[in-house]
Formats: sequence, structure tokens, C-alpha cells
Amino acid sequence: MPRARVKQLDKIDRRIVSALRENARITFSALGRMIGLSAPAVGERVRRLEDAGVIAGYRADLAMDKLGFPITAWVRVSAPEQNCVRLGKLVRSLPYVLEIHRVTGDDRLIVKLAVPSITDLDKALREIAVHGTATACVELSSLVRPVELPPLLKLPQQASLRTHD
Repeated sequence: MPRARVKQLDKIDRRIVSALRENARITFSALGRMIGLSAPAVGERVRRLEDAGVIAGYRADLAMDKLGFPITAWVRVSAPEQNCVRLGKLVRSLPYVLEIHRVTGDDRLIVKLAVPSITDLDKALREIAVHGTATACVELSSLVRPVELPPLLKLPQQASLRTHD
């Protein structure tokens, strides 16, 4: 199904998106009170933004250490071109993978893992080493929560997001 077209985000759309970034669980009624629209009008705008792909999803921010995964590691992966397809399949299949990013430069991927132990991290690194080279950095602490983008209300008025018809 083709995505709906969003010609331009207006001030109300930007306020909706900004509020949802702060609290994705807000009700349409509460959001409507914040921006001066009825709950059905807010719901329609949110559905339009979802259909257009502007709102790509809703996520929970989990405390992985409290779930039994106290070690977070960032793994830089380099590999010869001929190993990339197998490497990609392997990394997607590994337990504990939180994120996979394809990057430029000497590395092919940067992988974020949350593991219960150093032994589990070592096992993942050994599996990756079959197809390439893995260099891990263990996160000692996070200095800040994930950094938010500047408030969307500050987007230029001409900000336009187009999708395929």
C-alpha cells in the first residue's frame, strides 16, 4: 500500500510530533487539550503522520541492567567484501544485539550489544571473528540519556517530508 503524502508539516503537526517524542503514551484527548484540537482531530493527524512514515513507531526505553543484561558493548566490525552478506546474516541472528549500523570508513558495521556476562560478549565476538574482525568497547557508564534532537518546533517553516505516492 503506498504511503500517504505529507506535503508539509504545519505548526500543529510539529507540536504533535514534539509532544509524542516527550511522551509516546499520551492520550489523544490530553494531546488535543495541549494543542487546542479535539481528540478525533488529533487521532486523524497522528494516523496521517504514521501513514506517511513521519511517525515510524513507538518504543519503550528499557533499563537493560535491570533485565539481567548489565554489560553494554559497542562492537566495530570490519570484513572483506566477500564476507559481508554472511556477516550481516550472522550479526542479525546473534542474541543480545540491540542495534546494527552500517557505516563508512574502515569498518563495515557498528553493533550495540547488551549481554549478561563478559563470557557472553566473548562468545559473540568469536562468532563474528569467523567472518571479520571485531573490536569491542565496553560501556562503563552513560553520561547522558539518549540525546534528543532540537525541538521540532524550531524546524524551518519550509520543512517538507515527502513520501512515495
